[in-house]
Amino acid sequence: MYEELNILIQAQYPLVYLITSEEERAEQAIAGLVQQKPPRRLYIWTVTHGIVEYGQPRHTTQHNTVSPEAAIEWVIRQREPSIFIFKDLHPFIDSPPVTRWLRDAVANFKGTQKTMILMSPLQVVPAELEKEVVVLDYPVPDLTELNKVLSRQLEQTRTKRISTEGREKLLKAALGLTEDEAEKVFRKAHVTRGRLTEAEVDIVLSEKKQITRRNGILEFIEEAETLDNVGGSDALKTWLRQRANAFTERAREYGLPQPKGVLLLGVPGCGKSLIAKATSRLWGLPLLRLDMGRVYDGSMVGRSEANLRSALRTAESLSPTILFIDELDKAFAGGAGSADSDGGTSSRIFGSFLTWMQEKTSPVFVMATANRVERLPGEFLRKGRFDEIFFVDLPNAEERQDIFRIHLAKRRRDITRFDLEQLATVSDGLSGAEIEQAIVAAMYEAFADDREFTQLDIIAAIKATWPLSRTMSEQVSALRDWARQRTRPAAISDAEYQRLEF
Repeated sequence: MYEELNILIQAQYPLVYLITSEEERAEQAIAGLVQQKPPRRLYIWTVTHGIVEYGQPRHTTQHNTVSPEAAIEWVIRQREPSIFIFKDLHPFIDSPPVTRWLRDAVANFKGTQKTMILMSPLQVVPAELEKEVVVLDYPVPDLTELNKVLSRQLEQTRTKRISTEGREKLLKAALGLTEDEAEKVFRKAHVTRGRLTEAEVDIVLSEKKQITRRNGILEFIEEAETLDNVGGSDALKTWLRQRANAFTERAREYGLPQPKGVLLLGVPGCGKSLIAKATSRLWGLPLLRLDMGRVYDGSMVGRSEANLRSALRTAESLSPTILFIDELDKAFAGGAGSADSDGGTSSRIFGSFLTWMQEKTSPVFVMATANRVERLPGEFLRKGRFDEIFFVDLPNAEERQDIFRIHLAKRRRDITRFDLEQLATVSDGLSGAEIEQAIVAAMYEAFADDREFTQLDIIAAIKATWPLSRTMSEQVSALRDWARQRTRPAAISDAEYQRLEF
């Protein structure tokens, strides 16, 4: 980004929008650029102090430049080669006078050595300026920059020695944090345990959980379940196990590309969400749930798009990670066709997310689930968005036995008194979730009678259940018909899949 910004300034681009929450770090980087030939002066505007030259006391503010309009007018009048940083202009940028003054500034800057940089944590660009502005994301510190922060902290705490391996683990744990966040968490680790070694990695990682909480759109999920607790879907589980080390350096050296993601389609209650959560444990990667409901925000124009970009940047900063989107069909129902109902917000968010999925290079694995395939925009289903699309069907008899075994073993040590084969037979048409609820219902029945639940209790609960496969048989049949020739069955091995005749 530093080189890109330098090129834009040298090429006399008049307007740059720099998205960052690290004002001080970005200022220092830009201050280094103004020293290059031809040398430029650097001014900074805030709504609290007006325009102040960089490095000068705040009381030296230029007269009457607190309002955005007056500040931009002052900038236009300057003749010297300069860079003007405007901090947090986004609340005012949609104002017609401010938009007009910015367009006047762009026209005035042509052929001059003047550049205006709008620095903000949110991207708000009016339609009138879309053709004039270049938008840049200021990246979080890399390992080299974080190493300087760690070295300063080690020096301040007078830590005499830390191994090379310990330093590397701390730095990798801090990757994705800002300089300020990294400095604070290093201090926190030292205050908590009186030292700063690789043993404090867990404290550093805890800061990443705080990032997702502050973001408000992503949720950090800690899951105790493993794939062994998922009944059926053997082919899908094999596919996931084969990619358990896909994000390692050894995989890169082997020549393997980083996996992009997987879409799990299927009947509700068949374990799609559970598989996504168990994958986090299998791969040893953090699981972040993207709540699309929180992305949409009608309080300010452009806020919803900014929310999505912020969430995706956070996920990338914490990578390698798994980004989990549950019920994708509800999150993006309508997609590009909803422009009339919400002013195009859904359409823009949908397009931004598709572009990110297609072009992302960061190790963020998208794991999405969906129940209603007809609600999904066709763009989601084409090759290149996901590595594979699996169909998770209702469990067969063998899988139902496996599901009964898992749920009964969770609740009782000895399950030999249950006839799993009979249970699997009478539960034909039930999903995994419905099987679990039948066991729970049987346990409540027996608990109320102050006795141990039995095989007959479970069978009675199954008989009293109206499964989704019956109440919504037309929808389930249509989903199966669609998936038969368009997806990979989650329960069929690769060898069996290759032998299928479509």
